Amino acid sequence: MRFTPDHEFIDASADVATVGVSDHAQGQLGDIVFVDLPEIGAKFKKGDAAAVVESVKAASDVFAPASGEVVAVNAKLADSPSLVNEDAQGAGWLFKLKLSAPDELDGLMDDAAYAEYLKTID
Repeated sequence: MRFTPDHEFIDASADVATVGVSDHAQGQLGDIVFVDLPEIGAKFKKGDAAAVVESVKAASDVFAPASGEVVAVNAKLADSPSLVNEDAQGAGWLFKLKLSAPDELDGLMDDAAYAEYLKTID
């Protein structure tokens, strides 16, 4: 699993990766009330706004941590956006990307680097 400075995670296996917000991000957002997911087939470049997570505090863009095409979305979030709060890096995933440039993951933080990064911003 890799992380961005904007608190997205990406978990790649082969050329398909699961994307969502980190546990830290969901904690900062508070109670998630709505998730606007991308369309299957949408293509994003690394850094593009791909989804929106709305909480009682704010609406936040979720940026694509790598380039690719959306091949699945977490339909459960339509009825249960709170899954993001309950299990952000598991059942609360947002979408899956078929990676077009897997080498883009090399520049992202691993668990240890992300934990250190969090210490610098809290």
